[in-house]
Amino acid sequence: MDFKDQVKQLADRVAKMKDKIQTEEATKNAFIMPFIQCLGYDVFDPLEVVPEFVADIGIKKGEKVDYAILKDEKPIILIECKHWSADLNPHNSQLFRYFHTSSAKFGILTNGIVYRFYTDLVEANKMDEKPFFEFRIDDIKDVQVEKLKEFHKSYFNLESIINTASELKFMSELRAKIVHEISEPSDDFTRYFAKSVYPTVVTAKVLEQFRGLVKRSFHQYINDAINERLKSALATDQQRQQEIEKEEITATATTATEENKIQTTAEELEAFYIVRAILCSKFNVSRITQRDQQTYFGVLLDDNNRKPICRLHFNGKKKHVTFFDTGKEEKVEIQDNNQLYEYASRLIKGAEQYDKVVLKAPIDELG
Repeated sequence: MDFKDQVKQLADRVAKMKDKIQTEEATKNAFIMPFIQCLGYDVFDPLEVVPEFVADIGIKKGEKVDYAILKDEKPIILIECKHWSADLNPHNSQLFRYFHTSSAKFGILTNGIVYRFYTDLVEANKMDEKPFFEFRIDDIKDVQVEKLKEFHKSYFNLESIINTASELKFMSELRAKIVHEISEPSDDFTRYFAKSVYPTVVTAKVLEQFRGLVKRSFHQYINDAINERLKSALATDQQRQQEIEKEEITATATTATEENKIQTTAEELEAFYIVRAILCSKFNVSRITQRDQQTYFGVLLDDNNRKPICRLHFNGKKKHVTFFDTGKEEKVEIQDNNQLYEYASRLIKGAEQYDKVVLKAPIDELG
């Protein structure tokens, strides 16, 4: 199971179990320890994961963070846990205190559903007030899974993650700023656009007029962009449907052409009736069927291509029969159809092997 599948499986687990989880300790065991395991760390190996990690703070001794993930016997990630229903906002100060007392470069505050990742981008050895990465495990996006993968034991690279953290932090802040400006354009934002299109001085009255125009223009642009994507998606779907229909028509025409090329001979039918006569002592004759192909005439059990009894190759100068009783194909030359009676035991054995497989399956399943 790859990393993405493991994360999705954990998300399903959280959604199903959360209402039954009553305590913080149960949250750790049911949600957070499996999350640490998803990252490739052995929660039962004290050289990799230390529960109740001691992080002494000044004169306060014995302060403990819920988990510390170690590398080369040094903490690299601290994890502070809360009950799954808890609001995380009041609790980042606790992780903040632990952070600067250890060598860990990352802190995670979580309730098993929401995960907030912190580091020290603003000031060295001092945890940032805002997380650089945040997601809900029950609504995690594919792009977030890829970012999370960088914290996996197999891929962990401090320099790479720090660079990613910096990008994520600024992109998150920029996104929040853009969303705010689109919803409630500031004076500077409004003035920037107004000055580029208004012919004279932008007065307070003009600025207020343009505030609404800027807001509506952005909303219209977003709606147009969404509609264009929908049109493009619909056009792509229609094109694909047309291609599928064209492929089906071509396949049908090809099949019809191939079927027209197939000619079942009297000699092939005579051989089929001989095979069926041989097998009637062991099988209901309705189970012995035939399918004629371009290159051979097949005799099947239960009209199933996976249960070939024999194949008749009568289209060439010499006549051959392919048997399947040994578990592999074996082609034998014959002079005439009556010679099939000489191979009665092989034909019966070839058909019986399929029923043996069917009968054996339930026994195997019972262990």
